[in-house]
Amino acid sequence: MSERFEGVVVAGAGPVGLVAALKIARAGIPVQVLDCEPDIIPWPRAVVYHAPTVEMLDRLGLLDELKVAGILKQDYQFRTVDGDILAAPHMSVLTPQDTAYPFNLHMPQHELARAILRRFLAIPGAAVHWNTRVTAVAQDGDSVTVTVDQGGETRTIRCDWLVGSDGGSSTVRRAVGLSFDGYTHPERLVSTNLVYDFEARGFARANFIIDPKYWAVVVKIDRHGLWRITYGEDASLPEETVKDRIADHYRAILPDSDPYELEAFAPFRVHERCAPSFRAGRVLLAGDAAHVCNPYGGLGLTSGLLDADLLGDALPAVILREADDDLLDRYAAERRRVFVEVTGPTAAENKRRLKETDPDKKKADNERFHRLHNDPQFQREALTFTYKLLSRPIGLPEKMAR
Repeated sequence: MSERFEGVVVAGAGPVGLVAALKIARAGIPVQVLDCEPDIIPWPRAVVYHAPTVEMLDRLGLLDELKVAGILKQDYQFRTVDGDILAAPHMSVLTPQDTAYPFNLHMPQHELARAILRRFLAIPGAAVHWNTRVTAVAQDGDSVTVTVDQGGETRTIRCDWLVGSDGGSSTVRRAVGLSFDGYTHPERLVSTNLVYDFEARGFARANFIIDPKYWAVVVKIDRHGLWRITYGEDASLPEETVKDRIADHYRAILPDSDPYELEAFAPFRVHERCAPSFRAGRVLLAGDAAHVCNPYGGLGLTSGLLDADLLGDALPAVILREADDDLLDRYAAERRRVFVEVTGPTAAENKRRLKETDPDKKKADNERFHRLHNDPQFQREALTFTYKLLSRPIGLPEKMAR
């Protein structure tokens, strides 16, 4: 079965693909989204959205709804596993000149995706095809042919453009021959959701546990008492027995032995990788399909959503002939620059700092924590760092430039 679709196909119905799809559809361009899953899956994945992302979600008209569904966060703590507070920066130090959004939004990634999906499907002609796995991609100068397996049936879609936002193992990226250079961390990360009142025990809504063995991040997810603990373990341990070891980590991380309720968990490997280009002809990459990093600091999805935001302006400008085709080259180059120069190195440094054992580096880290705790100007610089994840101007048409 074959069809001709005069529009854009987006592979991947996560928040990145859906933001791109929403913006392209709002520009009056037909969009189909394909995803291999039967629906949005509630895996314990990203939960923290920084100020630049919050601002973007507000421009999309989503923020008021998301504020009700999620929680806002201003407070951080850097703690030892024994409970000593090394630094406690607070976003109340920020001024209106720093940002109009002096908070982060916390909510599970799948809930964010559902909110974006509802807005996308409200646009006439917008469509999502579940249980549809991309298996091959071919292109010529005028179109892209996407081969999919849809419930065991092979079909092809010939479209004008393809956006690959289908995750770190992206079929789209591999199909167009782009490598994914970088490395894999030796540890396995375990993401867990639990019901336990950390705030009543003096924790902030976002906490970094500094320890060579029991390093972790502890984050409040919602207003109903659900929290996220993400920690690392030796990847040589059997993955099938991950759940059996969660209690051992909790005994070290939780401040007391009061009962908790484990709601969900997911083990995963962590990579620091980036494609050599985010464009191959009529195929554009965004999010984890283009770049991946560890989750400490919440920079991966933030960068991916900002990819989608820029691509959602650039691609319609080209399709509607308001800009030359090379605008997409500038999109690809700029978003890759942000990852290589800012996102990737910062995420790697965040992870290193959690578990550092070298005495000299540990001393430097402690000096930084001291400044972060006592110097309001340094707090402001640290808390507005995520604005460096925004793109430099790439020559968008004036009505689309922000």
